[in-house]
Amino acid sequence: MSAFEANFDGLVGPTHNYAGLSYGNVASTGNQNVTANPKVAAKQGLAKMKALHDAGFKQGVLAPHERPSVATLRLLGFAGSDAQVIAHAAKEAPAILAACSSASTMWTANAATVSPSADTADGRVHFTPANLNNKFHRAIEHPTTGRILQAMFRDERHFAHHPALPAQMHFGDEGAANHTRFCAEYDKPGVEFFVFGQAAFDSRYPKPARFPARQTLEASQAIARLHGLKPEQVVYAQQDPETIDKGVFHNDVISVGNGNVLFHHEKSFLDQAAVLDELSRKLAAVGGQFIGIEVPESEVSVEEAVKSYLFNSQLLSKADGKLIIVVPEESRNIERVWHYLSKLTQSGGPIDEVKVFDLKQSMQNGGGPACLRLRVAMSDRELAAVNPAVLMNDTLFTTLNHWVDKHYRDRLGAEDLADPQLLLECRTALDELTQILQLGSVYPFQLG
Repeated sequence: MSAFEANFDGLVGPTHNYAGLSYGNVASTGNQNVTANPKVAAKQGLAKMKALHDAGFKQGVLAPHERPSVATLRLLGFAGSDAQVIAHAAKEAPAILAACSSASTMWTANAATVSPSADTADGRVHFTPANLNNKFHRAIEHPTTGRILQAMFRDERHFAHHPALPAQMHFGDEGAANHTRFCAEYDKPGVEFFVFGQAAFDSRYPKPARFPARQTLEASQAIARLHGLKPEQVVYAQQDPETIDKGVFHNDVISVGNGNVLFHHEKSFLDQAAVLDELSRKLAAVGGQFIGIEVPESEVSVEEAVKSYLFNSQLLSKADGKLIIVVPEESRNIERVWHYLSKLTQSGGPIDEVKVFDLKQSMQNGGGPACLRLRVAMSDRELAAVNPAVLMNDTLFTTLNHWVDKHYRDRLGAEDLADPQLLLECRTALDELTQILQLGSVYPFQLG
């Protein structure tokens, strides 16, 4: 192959905890105040990265962020030394301290939207960090995310970086969790698929009644413009509002695509037949044949999809043209979901293999295999221009496991967030990590 879809997984950060911050994500709110194990969480993520690397897939690592974010706490009026800032926040506003301590950057599907060079006007891979405006604990991520992405994809001949969209609800952007791309080959023109929950400026579009719609049509359109995409190679679709209200907070909780295949639930999109028809027509125009695999509600309900994260999976292309579906252990534990997967892989269709991973620490906070990875389609030349220190191999896997053993706690509860030593541990770990991954100075404490 001369082109690949590389997956860059988020390395779970040292402050991994369950604060129940993500309203609309039923796993996150349902496990609030459960005691977390950051060390196990990081190792579960690393094990998935290494297994996929060993299976021949291009795999990289995306670094976590500095937490707690003392800089954010200072912006909110907490003063004094770093330890005093944390102590004041813990006493006066523990919920804000919890938000500023979230390790949510592990879910790198929300890090950015990425368009490959085959689709863009200037022939470069384009990155736009997501503003994640809907949730405070995530809205503080994009400045550091942007610096990390630039340190990973720094060659301006091949990569273009945009700032996040305006941090305002009209342009709420959740990144690749609401974006996928269909193509015949990764280095050939494709069709970019943007899924939104609501339109900010057009009242004709319906909205969910219970949970927020995090992605706007206007944000998706802005990114398509920034990336120089051709209108005839873009499809916009709205999530079914009733499905959002059942806990489908991102599109990647109800559908996943790769190559020319979309694996999706019957209740994924409004006017679903028209959406699938447009995808088929536009992909055919660039030389691809669209394949939709629709899971009926009668076989797997939306509630079962949310509980199992069947669709928050990865579809990975094998050398023989078939696809592997990567699912969490929870999909195997729900009888109807596992029955469906068994039938799917024996059907003679494009998905013929299932890989199951234990990602319980991430799943309890509402993030499965798809949440943990940012996909970047690249040619051989572009892959060669990526910072090589972030690409998974045997040595990096061993090094990062030793790094986790050295720096991470094996227990973290809400009360531990007030410990100023946690900040010191996090900064010490990340300072070492930037050397391992050759990122340079990307964190606020390094930049002064």
